[in-house]
Amino acid sequence: MMKALQKLGLALMLPVAVLPAVAILAGIGNWILGFSEESVIGIFLQTAGTSILDNLGILFAVGIAIGLSKDQHGAAGLSGLVGFLVFSTLISIDTVAGLQGIDAESVNAAFEQNDNVFIGIITGIVSASMYNRFSEVKLPAALAFFSGKRLAPIMSAAAMVVVAAIMFFVWPVVYSWLVWFGTAISDLGAAGAGIYGFFNRLLIPTGLHHALNSVFWFDVAGINDIGNFLGSEGEKGITGMYQGGFFPIMMFGLPAAALAMYHTAKTKRKKQAASLLLAAAFASFFTGVTEALEFSFMFLAPVLYVVHAALTGLSLFIAALFQWTSGFAFSAGFVDYTLSFTNPIANEPYMLLVQGLVFAVIYYFLFRFLIVKFNLKTPGREDETVAAEENEAAHESDETTKVTDKADETAVMASKIYEGLGGDENVTSVDYCTTRLRLEVKDMDKVDQDKIKATGVPGTHVVGKHNIQVIVGTTVQFVADEINKLRNKR
Repeated sequence: MMKALQKLGLALMLPVAVLPAVAILAGIGNWILGFSEESVIGIFLQTAGTSILDNLGILFAVGIAIGLSKDQHGAAGLSGLVGFLVFSTLISIDTVAGLQGIDAESVNAAFEQNDNVFIGIITGIVSASMYNRFSEVKLPAALAFFSGKRLAPIMSAAAMVVVAAIMFFVWPVVYSWLVWFGTAISDLGAAGAGIYGFFNRLLIPTGLHHALNSVFWFDVAGINDIGNFLGSEGEKGITGMYQGGFFPIMMFGLPAAALAMYHTAKTKRKKQAASLLLAAAFASFFTGVTEALEFSFMFLAPVLYVVHAALTGLSLFIAALFQWTSGFAFSAGFVDYTLSFTNPIANEPYMLLVQGLVFAVIYYFLFRFLIVKFNLKTPGREDETVAAEENEAAHESDETTKVTDKADETAVMASKIYEGLGGDENVTSVDYCTTRLRLEVKDMDKVDQDKIKATGVPGTHVVGKHNIQVIVGTTVQFVADEINKLRNKR
């Protein structure tokens, strides 16, 4: 179950990666409309951005179908599209009204939400399953044209007819539960935002935070915080309450934590710690991608991570309490903050900067106190024996780089990581998400985590007997590509 959920979290990254386009288009459009409400260019760009928001269900259906397919082929995406069109039409207001023999106005309100992200996720999962099962099936000669990948969309359509028949009875119940859950948290107001923020960070190690986010950020339970904010359709001071509090953490808090970890690193290891922490802190501030930094201390000092999760919840609580709201399309970094600053329903977003400076001070001194007080093994403070082994491995890596002369750094890193994983004899699957390599191995005992860490990656995370993650950073795709090249050559 955990493995399946993690794969779903990985697949979610494909449609989510489209959202920065919304931020850019809607952000620039709102900025122009701030000068002239009748600007044709402003209206044009804003409409272009909302056109994506209005079709997130389709994006998730197609993206997840591709992401969960065994070879990420375009035919899987087509299967997702076909399945979504069949499903959303069969449970639409008009269709349900006809099947029940009642007026459209009397149909259960659940069926008004027949094209949301949750429906897209279900469709993507089913369509990927159909593609994986039927994309290599050979039909008899008379039907040979429909064999293989052409068969996948057909089977997806058939499967979604069955799913739609089931959901005809189940969806109102599921929808009511989702609305109840979202409403129960949102009715708590600022406290609910804080609870959400705490669990958002706490679930990061498992990758299950995506499931939680979908309830509050997208139109699954009627909250749709991101969509309403970017579309300027929400209530000023309320819309963005599940986003605004992240800006002080990602732009200020975590970089300050990185500074605290650097200052408390052992003198001999400060340079090595700096190379890791500086890059990770900049990624957190500028793009809002925090995993490289969080994974650098998540398992070395778990108590710090729980403190970080609690501070994140506190930040969302404070921002929501004072109604300091802003939003993002990708994450709460400087880029999204700048683009969303001029959004007409952003409410006192400059106060998030003030809050961020306060949280930077809290993070720095609290992290520094806890690290020193409890001798926590944050980057640069590992035991000397481990540090010596890593330094030796790092020296070997440097020698390899010299021998290969102008060899690409990514290729060298990938080669060393693959070697640390046990190579061809041990690695059975290679995949990746936003910042992590997700790998399956035959024998975890053959994995040399110290050798992997010596390449300069923030850390590793064993998630099962045969599953390990290597936290690389935003260049993870290129490292994964190099590893796959190594596997294909052998």
